[in-house]
Amino acid sequence: MGIIGEQIKKYRLQKGYTQETLSREIGVTTQAVSKWERGGTPDAEVLPLIADALDVDIDSLFGREEQDVQLMMTKKLSKMSSEEAFRYTFNLCWSTILGLTGDPAFASDFADTFAKHSSVKREHSPDYFAKLVRNSGMAMARMSSDFSHYFLMVQPQDKSVLTFLEDTDALRKVFALLADKKLLKIICYMFTMSNIPVTASLISSGTGLEIHEVERCMKIICDNKLANTMKIASVDGEIGAYTIRGETNVVPMLCLADEIAKQNPYPIFCVFDRDKPLL
Repeated sequence: MGIIGEQIKKYRLQKGYTQETLSREIGVTTQAVSKWERGGTPDAEVLPLIADALDVDIDSLFGREEQDVQLMMTKKLSKMSSEEAFRYTFNLCWSTILGLTGDPAFASDFADTFAKHSSVKREHSPDYFAKLVRNSGMAMARMSSDFSHYFLMVQPQDKSVLTFLEDTDALRKVFALLADKKLLKIICYMFTMSNIPVTASLISSGTGLEIHEVERCMKIICDNKLANTMKIASVDGEIGAYTIRGETNVVPMLCLADEIAKQNPYPIFCVFDRDKPLL
C-alpha cells in the first residue's frame, strides 16, 4: 500500500466511512477507492475532493501533516519574544489535554472557557487544574494568570513505568533530601539568586543558618549534584563558593509537590478512564 492509500484508509476509518460512503462523497466508484487503498494513485484533480470529503488538507494525504505542523510551530515560536513564546506554548499544551479527550464538542466547550480566562488579567486569579489519565499516558496542567505549568507522559510500550525509574531506595534519598528543613531552605534560597557564585556567608545571611550548618548542608547538596562548588578570589585570598544547577528537576518537582501540599485540589477538568496500573 502506498502512502496516499494508507492515509486515505486512515482518515476514512477516522471518519467512520466505508469505502462505499467515501466513493459517494467523491463521486467515484467503490472500486476506485479500493484501488487507491491497495496502492493505486488517485488522479491529481481528485485529490482536493478526497481531502474535502475526509476533512483534511492535501498535504495530509501525503503523510506530511505532522511534519508540517512541527515545522510551522518551530518557525512561529522562533519569531516570538521568549516571554510570548512560553505563554503561547503553554496555551497549546493546555489545548492538547482537551484534544486528548477525543471529544471535539467537549474540547471546544472547555477551550472557549479557558481562552476567556487566559485573556483576562486578574490581580488574584484562581488556579485551574486539568488532569487526563488514560491507558496511553497522562497529561496534567495548572493554569493561572501568572503561574502555569504542564506535565505529559507517554505510556511506555509493553513496559511498566517502574522499569525506567531508579530503585525505591534511590528515590527515597531524593525525597529525604527535600524533606530536610535546612536543605530545602538553602535550595530554595539559592534558586532565588541569579546564576552567580554564592558564598557560604551569604547563604548564612539569607537563610539565618549558622555557617557550619550551611557548609554541612552544601556538601550534601553538591554530593547530590544539585549544586557545584568552586573557588573565587578575594582580598582575603581564595574562598569557597557555590552555584545552583538550574537545569535540575528541583523546581518542576516543587511545582508538582505543591499540588499535593494543597491536598490535591479537585480539577475543573478531569478525565480518568485508565484500567491499567499507574506504575
